[in-house]
Amino acid sequence: MASRSEPILLHDHAIDNLRFIRDTMERAGSFTAVPGSGGIAMGLSAFAAAVAVMAYPGSFLTIWLTEAMIAMAIGMVSTIWKAHGIRVLVGSGPARKFALSFAPPLIVGVVLTIMLVRAAVPSLLPGVWLCMYGVAIIAGGAFSVRVIPIMGVGFLCAGIAAFCTPPTWGNAWLASAFGGLHIIFGAIIARRYGG
Repeated sequence: MASRSEPILLHDHAIDNLRFIRDTMERAGSFTAVPGSGGIAMGLSAFAAAVAVMAYPGSFLTIWLTEAMIAMAIGMVSTIWKAHGIRVLVGSGPARKFALSFAPPLIVGVVLTIMLVRAAVPSLLPGVWLCMYGVAIIAGGAFSVRVIPIMGVGFLCAGIAAFCTPPTWGNAWLASAFGGLHIIFGAIIARRYGG
């Protein structure tokens, strides 16, 4: 005679249902197509930029601005790739909210970059870039998975540290944050949030 399994208790079933509903609502209200593998690739390209600056210190601005364009391309392509893979529309409500929150601090960063270059104060650029990127990630992260705003706080702290240390450390701060934080958090996102 086949053994009878224990019946599922009503409260256990209700807790499972509530957990499923909460997770579903959280995913529906957040932009989950943030690419961990893209973050890792962005981190590796930042390390390459930092090494290039060490070889050609006179090209600091050109190298890091080129890196910004490369990282932006990596981020956009990998986000579209992940969104397609998990069947999320890049133009969905959460994606729009993420982008509309993420973009303004980056625009301010561009304006500040232009003004600091014109004022011949490039030593402040690493701190400005890291702080503005951190704020962008925190703002966009409000509409994404929980780990994203934490990453933004890391960038913000690195930016503040860059302002508090000698200007010669700027390249190292950019490498540690744009390189290290992207790789660390990219790995976390890839493992916990599917790629």
